Amino acid sequence: QVQLVESGGGLVQAGGSLRLSCAASGRTFSSYTMGWFRQAPGKVREFVAAISWTGGSTYYADSVKGRFTISRDNAKMSVYLQMNSLKPEDTAVYYCAADRNRVRLSDRDFEYDYWGQGTQVTASS
Repeated sequence: QVQLVESGGGLVQAGGSLRLSCAASGRTFSSYTMGWFRQAPGKVREFVAAISWTGGSTYYADSVKGRFTISRDNAKMSVYLQMNSLKPEDTAVYYCAADRNRVRLSDRDFEYDYWGQGTQVTASS
């Protein structure tokens, strides 16, 4: 069992930056693939980024590639999402998720087993 708690969301002007953090509890965190998803009002939840259990492989949605960076620190049981050059269309609730199947980097939310409560990110124009 893993519990996930996101933090770091907020209001920022377009072009600005935010860094999201996701703190995990549970002894098996380091063996999980971790992902970030987001959901804007009235829209379906969408994939943002994923990172392998070692941190050696990453995968990004085309919409954030080159602007967002996912990273993890297994010693601190945390995963991060550095978001630069934010756009109004990045406005959403951002969720951290854990996938017990560490051999894949999935962009499908139903393949993730554990979820945080979400943190709001608003990029104003």
